[in-house]
Amino acid sequence: MIRHHLTDALLIAYAAGDLAEAYSLAVATHISLCDECRARLAAYEALGGAVLEGCDRAPVSDGSLAATMARIRNGAPAERAVPVSRGVFPTPLQAYIGGDAEAVRWRSIGGGVKQAILGTSKAASARLLRIPGGTAVPDHSHGGLELTLVLQGAFSDEGGRFARGDIEIADQSVEHTPTAEAGPDCICLAVTDAPLRFNSLIPRLLQPFVKI
Repeated sequence: MIRHHLTDALLIAYAAGDLAEAYSLAVATHISLCDECRARLAAYEALGGAVLEGCDRAPVSDGSLAATMARIRNGAPAERAVPVSRGVFPTPLQAYIGGDAEAVRWRSIGGGVKQAILGTSKAASARLLRIPGGTAVPDHSHGGLELTLVLQGAFSDEGGRFARGDIEIADQSVEHTPTAEAGPDCICLAVTDAPLRFNSLIPRLLQPFVKI
């Protein structure tokens, strides 16, 4: 059961297309797992459609419909729908990786923790983190907004327990020490728009190299 959900502000921004690519990836991956957030998103999208219907119409040329239909006819064939994932990674995330967890090229960043940085726009960064059971991420605060979505295993911190499908939203007011539960490695999708603020010296020295 998913207990930690997206905020209304994030869902509205996603529906309006106002989120950076990395945040959109986190939102899309979460809603593919969460019935509640998916239903709330549908409501906001319907509301947005109703607002557009009520807006003044802009004039268009007489040949605009014919030109649009011609572009559709002459365009590239539509891609086949991506099958729904049954693996560790939901379908939106698999599209970025080219497969499931076994396709990830992990890089060690110390303490048994591994990461893989995903290719997104520069407005925010997205990375996969693989944390062995029982391992704690060094205590830190944030320079911006961090979204952390659990894909496998679970972790706990000052904000509670987060398992598969749960998403933690942390801003500049949050300081925490996430610790992976014993058992399978905890795999998370983490998105940030500013470097983390580690409290201890060694993580701060390593930051330029691990880009977190």
